[in-house]
Amino acid sequence: MGVHGSDDVCVHIRWMIRRDMPEVLDIESAAFEYPWSEEDFIRCLRQRNCIGMVAEYDEGVVGFMIYELHKNRLHVLNFAVNPEFRRRGVGDQMIHKLISKLSHQRRNRILLEVRETNLAAQLFFRAAGFRAISVLRDYYDDTVEDAYLMEFRYRQPEEDAVGSNRITRMAG
Repeated sequence: MGVHGSDDVCVHIRWMIRRDMPEVLDIESAAFEYPWSEEDFIRCLRQRNCIGMVAEYDEGVVGFMIYELHKNRLHVLNFAVNPEFRRRGVGDQMIHKLISKLSHQRRNRILLEVRETNLAAQLFFRAAGFRAISVLRDYYDDTVEDAYLMEFRYRQPEEDAVGSNRITRMAG
């Protein structure tokens, strides 16, 4: 997924802990024009269905994601990578981790909102298999900006297998 360069890093993805907060806040303020405050993070993570994960590399946090678990979907609330580590596979690995939590029976899609001006995020999520399914008018409190609601749908592993088998047969 994505174009992997030689400077890709392999990250360890784990639960977010209190000690990660300073690094998470640094990434947040570097990534967004209207960043979440520490209170925003804490208020969110106190909810029972809200989960924080960090991507760790060389003892430091280089990315994070906050998402909610719902009965039939995951909803990503916040997702960011340290600007110095962008285009090095960190976001891909975080998205893979989320996608691996989907199943046919239970949670079968991931939803998230992206600012209309955040083209880099739109392209990143599209490359990861997300599709824009609607426009949310004037979605944000801080600007008169629309958001795109983007969705990733779980596919049965055999759907992929069928495609690759056909290719292998043709190649063989």
